[in-house]
Amino acid sequence: MSRSPLGSRHLIRDLNRSIVLNMIKEHGPIGRAQVARRSGLSPASITKITGDLLAEGGILETDTGESSGGRRPILLEINPTGGYVIGLKVTEYGVIGVLTDMTADVLEKQKDSLEGTSPEAVAACLASQVDSLCHAAGIPREDVLGVGVGLSGLVNASQCLSRQNPFLGWRDAPIGGLLQSHVHVPVYIDNDVNTLTFAERLFGHGRGVDDFIVVTIGRGVGLGMVLDGQVYSGAHGGAGEFGHTIVQEDGLLCDCGKYGCLETYVGESGLLRAAAECDDLPAVRSMDELIDLGLAGNKSAMAIFATAGDMLGRGISNLINILNPSLILISGEGVRAEEMLFDPMHAAVEKHTMPVLFPDTEILVDPWGDDAWAIGAACLVLGEVFRSPVQNAVPSAVPQMSG
Repeated sequence: MSRSPLGSRHLIRDLNRSIVLNMIKEHGPIGRAQVARRSGLSPASITKITGDLLAEGGILETDTGESSGGRRPILLEINPTGGYVIGLKVTEYGVIGVLTDMTADVLEKQKDSLEGTSPEAVAACLASQVDSLCHAAGIPREDVLGVGVGLSGLVNASQCLSRQNPFLGWRDAPIGGLLQSHVHVPVYIDNDVNTLTFAERLFGHGRGVDDFIVVTIGRGVGLGMVLDGQVYSGAHGGAGEFGHTIVQEDGLLCDCGKYGCLETYVGESGLLRAAAECDDLPAVRSMDELIDLGLAGNKSAMAIFATAGDMLGRGISNLINILNPSLILISGEGVRAEEMLFDPMHAAVEKHTMPVLFPDTEILVDPWGDDAWAIGAACLVLGEVFRSPVQNAVPSAVPQMSG
């Protein structure tokens, strides 16, 4: 069936608006004439679209720019206070939450413990934190555009469903709908590594990069992918289980029930198990203690990280050989191990990557902070604000209900 002329006009209007908004986000402060040149839209269209965005509070006019002759141009940029979003990261122990403005700057941050692990109890805890964040920041609830939630395990973002959460024991938990019934604003959920990937795509190192991956190391080993400009989650949200790729036939038993997974050698539990089996190490109770031993020059601790780094590098070389990304970002709690882990990782990547592909990929280690997960969840909502109307595979929000 052919599209109606009215529907086509609406799509073109929304697409042009999205182009202008994203150009201001990517290149602002920027003048109208420059937006017109970059976008190919007519000056009249730019004037109309930016006028609407100014009236709605989505953008604002800032200082005047340099002139090559004639009147100095007025510059445009995203209005940070044009709306607010909330990001929530659910762990097995609690919730890390942030309230951010439209540029992902954190205005308020909180941590709360979970009083129960059922989906209903967690949803109630999340809703309570939404109220608390708004109150602490002095932001009216009606100014909150939506809530993003980052979860471990398999997530079906389009259905706002936690398919499997290894830490909370969930199977097919409708956490998005449960939370939305409390907060009455759009709710978006996704795997926590995907949320970090959204954040990098919008505001981080992945801004303007069409093919990059995010590898997280900590308790587990995760993977987020941006392929041809789109975050890739797989057919049912299960893509990116990098930690459960097999690196050792008949290797160590993994929590997933399989043997030889990358996570058993690089994840926190695997590293601590290796330390417990090492006769030359004192009793190690935490990753911090193991890292401190290695940084102090303990050769056995350093050897454990070297083995893990080599395994990680082999896995990353496979990703490069398969996906040919231009950028790999490594993040998560495990980056605290620094060169003990990353020197052998880089060596293994160079050794096992196809020579013609190795120079194509830049590898960056991201500084780590606890609130990064929650900021990533907030970017689920911001991603919807800046999303093109013609993009597919959109993480669906639970519909907003009248309150």
